[in-house]
Amino acid sequence: MIKFSFKDSLIKEREINKLAKKLRPEIEDMQEAELKEYNDDRASINLPDDLASLKNVKRVISECLKLNPDYLVVVGIGGSNLGTIAIQEAVLGKFYNQLDSKLKIFYVDTVDSDSFGDVLRILEPELKKGKKVIVNGISKSGKTTETIANFEILVNLIRKYDKNYEKYIVVTTDKFSPFWDLALDKAFNVLEIPRKIGGRYSVFSPVGLFPLGMLGINLERLLRGAREMKKICLNENIMKNPAAMSAAIEYANYHDGKHISNLFLFSSDLESIGKWNRQLFGESLGKKNKGITPITSIGTTDLHSMLQLYLGGKNDKFTTFVSVKKGNTKLAMPKLSEYDLLVDDIQGKELADIMDTILLGVKASYKINKRPFISIEIPNKKAFTIGVFLQYKMMQTMYLGFLLGVNSFNQPDVEKYKEETRRILRR
Repeated sequence: MIKFSFKDSLIKEREINKLAKKLRPEIEDMQEAELKEYNDDRASINLPDDLASLKNVKRVISECLKLNPDYLVVVGIGGSNLGTIAIQEAVLGKFYNQLDSKLKIFYVDTVDSDSFGDVLRILEPELKKGKKVIVNGISKSGKTTETIANFEILVNLIRKYDKNYEKYIVVTTDKFSPFWDLALDKAFNVLEIPRKIGGRYSVFSPVGLFPLGMLGINLERLLRGAREMKKICLNENIMKNPAAMSAAIEYANYHDGKHISNLFLFSSDLESIGKWNRQLFGESLGKKNKGITPITSIGTTDLHSMLQLYLGGKNDKFTTFVSVKKGNTKLAMPKLSEYDLLVDDIQGKELADIMDTILLGVKASYKINKRPFISIEIPNKKAFTIGVFLQYKMMQTMYLGFLLGVNSFNQPDVEKYKEETRRILRR
């Protein structure tokens, strides 16, 4: 299980105890939400227990795999793909497509014609050669401009090369949305996003489960990890509830002028978890002229680009260090004495040990400069562990929203841009 250390947060125990009392009603409401299925704004905590949804997703996966597809294209934006990318890269690695993958995956999440055009330039020659492409269009509302535009182009491309194109199309959306109705009318496979599940909390719904299952990620283990962390994060004792504890610490630092939250990930494969967390924090907490600005850093890369600012710049940042105890690959330095002239004490050592030593040095520097942080160590990057971590982050965000006095589940200002876009398109 994940290890947490809160001792360097620079928040006194009496302040944590005060916030623990303030959080008690929300923890109780979260416990009640566990009994309400999908009839509460906090309903995403029940996704890991939805065996009926998992069974339906696995049925569609089985049907699609029988088609022997060569490519999977996920068409969605924001919450419709960020969580999927985060889990895929954490579990399978950032270079999954290049490492002899049986099913290659592309994510189309923008109407940038150059970026999307490159994907089409890869896919069309493959379709001409008889290769098969599954398209998964994802939109909760069924009316997301970017998603529908890209989806339409891809469906039209597949129809050009296969008269039975509809069996290669999967739509994930709210039941009875316009997208749902279109999918039924065209005989596409359709998967339901449960009621009250917002995009940024939807990774354990069919939004994430279908593409992840297509790639061979063990969905049962992923959901079991999320399920086990949920139980821990419903504990009324804040000292045994890491989501509530870290929310309280983050909130206290926010009131101490730390308005920027830096998720510092010491593993390149976790970078997209940072991007997922950026949406989770930004869209959930940025309301009523309040909010914590989320940023992401990667160790050790950003030690050579941002650390000067973090240690010597304005003291307005709170940091969460995340490290991995055991990676997937062991790499050791050769023992070449002539290189001692360049860097001492690294000959024969494993790169993982060097990484750990650097992290210790960074934390020591943070302490000297009185920069607050918490530390999280995950045991590995397997599906179970990543399920644990993402569930923790979602519940932490809900508790933090409660402390800030904002609705963690809506995004009214995002809807404004969508409305304006539609108005301008009509004009």
